[in-house]
Amino acid sequence: MNSPQPVQGFAAWLWRRPRRWFLLGIPAGGLLAFIVGVGFTGGFVGGLKFAETNTFCTSCHEMNAAFRELKTSPHASNVFGIQAGCGNCHVPPALLPGLWRHVQAYAEVWGHLTGKLNTPAKYEALRLEMAQKIWAELRANDSAECRSCHTPAAMAFAQQPAAAAESHQSLPKSGMTCIDCHQGVAHTVPQGS
Repeated sequence: MNSPQPVQGFAAWLWRRPRRWFLLGIPAGGLLAFIVGVGFTGGFVGGLKFAETNTFCTSCHEMNAAFRELKTSPHASNVFGIQAGCGNCHVPPALLPGLWRHVQAYAEVWGHLTGKLNTPAKYEALRLEMAQKIWAELRANDSAECRSCHTPAAMAFAQQPAAAAESHQSLPKSGMTCIDCHQGVAHTVPQGS
């Protein structure tokens, strides 16, 4: 019976215990690479979270009208003291869909740079188109952004008007989602919708 041949060449050299102290830098270099990778990942995630803040979103003057509407809505001032920001409603809570939404936002940056919405008249002219796009996204993901704050299982149906309680309880069966009834909850409903 043949005995296994010892590994030779580069593989043997790679797995051999170093005979010199400075070769211990290989594991130290791996640890350093791991620490740098964690730092870059944390910075990336932190940058994404910053890009979801009201400060960041309203840094483009086109969003000031939308932000003024949000500030007068129940999502900004309510008896519970809960405030939703731009990112809460416009960025899906799951990692990959949220990351994809950030990628899509580059088109909005291009619109800012080219002046697509730089006047109130241009903004109003595109309001319906923008709203329909957001409504379609919310329908497609079953209003995941809404459900990240509003948990149907925790709703006090007895304290809701009868029609609302019935609708909320039958949502899974009806195929409807939050945005089907709650358009305009944070922004003015566009004319023609």
